[in-house]
Amino acid sequence: MNESEFDKRATDTLLRIEQAIEESGADIDFEAAGGILTLEFGNGSKIIINKQGAAKQIWVAARSGGFHYGFIGSAWINDQGGGELMSELSRFVREQSGEDVTLS
Repeated sequence: MNESEFDKRATDTLLRIEQAIEESGADIDFEAAGGILTLEFGNGSKIIINKQGAAKQIWVAARSGGFHYGFIGSAWINDQGGGELMSELSRFVREQSGEDVTLS
């Protein structure tokens, strides 16, 4: 995947996450700027999701740790444990917010 393809896939993914959070009705604030999406929860904790162009990955910083996802096949896959981005992000949001939010 070249840089342009990566940027489009990653940008589309961040937009999809924003839309899913918004449609969930959960009490989660979010802000997007410069390829970084910050989710902020009522308890003050945050999840930061950002594009890493040089590595062609999406990185997630959550209370439970830092995770790197590369695009494999048709999904963003965690290079440490093999989990899929949206599934793992749903779990991170649930852990930090206490709200059951399913991202797809």
